Amino acid sequence: MSDELRRRLDERMRRIPDWPKPGILFLDITPVLADAVLLRDAVDAMAGAYRDAGVTHVAGIEARGFVLGAGVALALGAGFVPLRKPGKLPSERVRQDYALEYGSDALEAHRDAFPAGARALVVDDVLATGGTAEAAGRLVRTLGAELAGWSFLLEIAALGGRARLGGAPVRSLVG
Repeated sequence: MSDELRRRLDERMRRIPDWPKPGILFLDITPVLADAVLLRDAVDAMAGAYRDAGVTHVAGIEARGFVLGAGVALALGAGFVPLRKPGKLPSERVRQDYALEYGSDALEAHRDAFPAGARALVVDDVLATGGTAEAAGRLVRTLGAELAGWSFLLEIAALGGRARLGGAPVRSLVG
């Protein structure tokens, strides 16, 4: 990925101080999503490192991971699997609980989300402390897919989330 793309992404992200709580600088990616050329370039770059990785499915983490993940899946010629918050999937589900710095949460996927031999890439917008991404990787593996890696638009490296994601490649475009 080029330094030019990193610069364009960084410039388009909106910075919102003290959101969702005081002391947090929120990086809003919606301006990136609204720019058709930049969105295409970001999705292509997120997929790029995994073009030869045998990815059969992209697992997108709710909600912005759906937007980016669907694009990455198309770029890779792969299927898309939504990893949802609890209670939003209609068929038999598998749940992965995880701790957050401010509480707990869970992700769910349909029990039959991955066929035998699936190789999945987990996609989300931001890698911060790594709790959600780590849970997504555990859920993918629990469902029987091999984890090809993780791809993020943005990484907040100072929070150390990458250290929680051992065993498969981790790529981020900014951060």
